[in-house]
Amino acid sequence: MLRLKRITTMDSSFLRLFTTPAIYELNSSLQKLQVQPTHHHLQQLIHSHFSNTNNNPHSSQTYATLFHACACLHRLDIGQKLHHHYTLSHHQIPPHQQQLYTINHLLNMYAKCGDLEYAHHLFDQMLHRNIVSWTCLISAYAQYGNTDQCFRLFTKMLTHYTPNDFAYASVLSVCDTSTSRGRQVHALVMKTGFDTCVYVCNALIAMYSRNSGSTEAWKVFNDMEFRNIVSWNTMIALFQICGQGDKAMRFFSLMHRDSCLGFDRATLVSVLSSLLGRDEIDFSWGLRSCFQLHCVSVKTGLILDVGIVTALVKAYSILQGEVSDCYKLFLETNGCQDLMLWTEIIVAFSERDPEKAILLFGQLLREGLSLDSYAFSIALKACAGLLTDRNALMVHCKVIKSGFVDALVLGNALIHAYARCGSISRASQVFEEMRYRDIVTWNSMLKAYALHGKANEALGLYGKMDVKPDAATFVALLSACSHAGMVQEGIQIFDAMFAKHGIVPQLEHYACIVDIVGRAGHIFQAEKIIKEMPMQPDYVVWSAFLGACRKHRESGLAQIAASQLKELDPENSLGYVLMSNVYCSNHSFNEAGHLRKQMRGLGVTKQPGLSWTDLG
Repeated sequence: MLRLKRITTMDSSFLRLFTTPAIYELNSSLQKLQVQPTHHHLQQLIHSHFSNTNNNPHSSQTYATLFHACACLHRLDIGQKLHHHYTLSHHQIPPHQQQLYTINHLLNMYAKCGDLEYAHHLFDQMLHRNIVSWTCLISAYAQYGNTDQCFRLFTKMLTHYTPNDFAYASVLSVCDTSTSRGRQVHALVMKTGFDTCVYVCNALIAMYSRNSGSTEAWKVFNDMEFRNIVSWNTMIALFQICGQGDKAMRFFSLMHRDSCLGFDRATLVSVLSSLLGRDEIDFSWGLRSCFQLHCVSVKTGLILDVGIVTALVKAYSILQGEVSDCYKLFLETNGCQDLMLWTEIIVAFSERDPEKAILLFGQLLREGLSLDSYAFSIALKACAGLLTDRNALMVHCKVIKSGFVDALVLGNALIHAYARCGSISRASQVFEEMRYRDIVTWNSMLKAYALHGKANEALGLYGKMDVKPDAATFVALLSACSHAGMVQEGIQIFDAMFAKHGIVPQLEHYACIVDIVGRAGHIFQAEKIIKEMPMQPDYVVWSAFLGACRKHRESGLAQIAASQLKELDPENSLGYVLMSNVYCSNHSFNEAGHLRKQMRGLGVTKQPGLSWTDLG
């Protein structure tokens, strides 16, 4: 025993005495390949020891190591050459005497590289199989989303072997609780005693998380005797999916306080994302929570991770934090070459300071990064807020040069940007030149015509639509009719929504039809529409009605509409201003002055209007 210990601890230079230089070099290369497989190292080793002129047999362990490296690097081409070499050098060895360990690695190589057809053929040809053989093929079908084949193999395996933790994790990754498969596998997990395995329990939590089974996921988590960081992260990710940011924050606090595991990058990214997923975001609470997580990231050093900075920038932006704080975070990365971070900082500025967003986009272009369609779409969104098509033209040119000319999302964004910038002709040209169009494309062009008061063009385009219209289509059509004063056409479109297309009118549709009827002077008909609405009128509906009353000097109904607006949003100046204009139109200047005084008392201010003149 003492002699064996001495030999295993000897210097490699001494062991070289017992091997040939070629074998020593091969073993050394294999050890490096096992630790960290690289394409260059693998190719170099194949060229040196496995050329077509060298068919000397190597050990099964050698081939297994190489097949494993090919699987990790997804090098099917090299794996096939190795398979050929292995077959030539082992053709005299009967199949039943070939080591199952090596054949399993060969099977795994074909499966991981995506050649499932040959992997299954190889599996069928195997004279002997073990649990690893079955698991290799099951996990491959799970990885490539072939749910039915995965379950067929899993069911067949049960007649021969009890599943191991990898088999359970693989089959659970494609389970859907709505089809009861997931619950059946869960029952089998408990029956075979794997409910104490952390790896399997994490897969169960993930399975329930994908199917919004928060109660079941929590029960699995709560019953776990031991948990790792993946267990905690999966539960936090579940709360993110369910839009339960408050629970995610409480869970993170519990993890931070009671768990000895700490947390990692994935934890913080999930918690930050959960703050943004709620249906009704509490901006004040969200900003406080975001600031707390920011402090934690600085304290733990995770702020140096660009993924954390990107998540913080996105959170501060959506939660209506100071855009300057987002920019400071961005600057602290010292010009990081990460497209996601650049995109998020441009998103942060695109609505609040579109000119700054365009400047940042220009800086991004100078960085030389390869842009994706999302980055271009955000730049076009910023262009839409500048009211001049100069920047939109610049971005359009870069879209074409970058090879995104047929990208559907960018075509739609260009139509919107040009329309908002006042260039309806360029918007129409983009629409006509698009090779592919979806409902968003048609709706974008309809909205463009509506925005520019071209109702006839909008109705003509509607007649040419080759896709089924949706609710947004009719908002655009009704807006076009409203701007053009086309009362009868608007009423016909409104009536046809449900009668012909089965689309139930929503608040925005009622606001449009009230505006159409009211603008034409049919105030009492507009009032009747509001009274017969199947839902409570919102601010937009009452604003449309009040605007009609102001136009036709109907002060009595205008007061009713104004009181409704003040009740819905007391700090919005629109209702006060419109009602003041009604009083002034009727020469009731005392009432108008009283209303203005009331506005000052409540701290309500009217935002000044803006205009743009493009010189040169």
